[in-house]
Amino acid sequence: MSLLAPHELPAVTVLHPDSHSPFFFTCDHASRRVPACLGDLGVPATEWARHIAWDIGALAVAELLAAHFSATLVATGYSRLVIDCNRQLWRHDCIPELSELTPVPGNCNLTEAERTRRAEALHRPYHDTIASLLDARAALRLPTVYLAIHSFTPVYKGEHRPWQIAMLSNRDRRVAEILMRELQRETSLVVGDNIPYRLTDETDYGVPVHAERRGLPHVLIELRQDEIEHPEGQRRWADRLVPLLEIVARETAQTGI
Repeated sequence: MSLLAPHELPAVTVLHPDSHSPFFFTCDHASRRVPACLGDLGVPATEWARHIAWDIGALAVAELLAAHFSATLVATGYSRLVIDCNRQLWRHDCIPELSELTPVPGNCNLTEAERTRRAEALHRPYHDTIASLLDARAALRLPTVYLAIHSFTPVYKGEHRPWQIAMLSNRDRRVAEILMRELQRETSLVVGDNIPYRLTDETDYGVPVHAERRGLPHVLIELRQDEIEHPEGQRRWADRLVPLLEIVARETAQTGI
């Protein structure tokens, strides 16, 4: 039986699928929606408004950037509490039983069949869509810069985080270093470099699988959620990032990366 009923929204949404823009945006934690058959997973309503359910503000910023550049954007349709589309399926916390300090009873003691059902309904369609679109771009020999848009909570387990924005990268730091260089010109900003998170093969899926394996220049951009929880902040950060991404486009085109 399918996880999603016929009337429910799809597992993945795509904007500008045929775009020739050099930018290709993803939003791995775009939604806090849950399939109707899973109810609330035993999580109190107040918790669904928190960062544990989704990346607050990230989709709005990604949509603004994609609209400005008429670029492709691929976004998840359901909460990471159902299944985390930026985790490898072999990781037990791909379907978290505990998120930060919040238990998720509906994720406990799942059978392999139940885990597979969620993966086939939500995780696989999202990544199959990304792969198919990137294959089509490669066939057309379109230059592609892969940009994953995320957000992080200002306080994690009681620890305050000073960074307003962070650039995450692993083996390939080309785009991260361009953006770090430009952002650090603004003395009022506190910019993180692989902090508060590190990007690795084990902790991430999108960048290692879709960007690194294809040799695409890329970066994972993390914005602090109190900066982008409201429309004015979302617009402010999109406007701030647009000229920086234009620099990325110029420099990657000039160097052929």
